Amino acid sequence: MPTLRIEAQQDAASGLFFLEVFLPAESPTPFVSTAPRYSSAAAAEQDMIATLTAAANRPRKS
Repeated sequence: MPTLRIEAQQDAASGLFFLEVFLPAESPTPFVSTAPRYSSAAAAEQDMIATLTAAANRPRKS
C-alpha cells in the first residue's frame, strides 16, 4: 500500500504546474504543495524525482 501520493496540478491563474504531496496517500487534502513554476506536468514530476534522488544520495552526518 502506498504511503504517499504525488500529483501534478495546473494552476488556473498562471497556467503553470505545481505538485501536491498527499501523506498518507489516501488523504483528501495535500500535506504540502509547491509553487506553480513548471511548464508541464512532466517537468514537475521530473524535478520531484531529481530532488528526491539528490536528497537520498546526500552523505549523512554521523
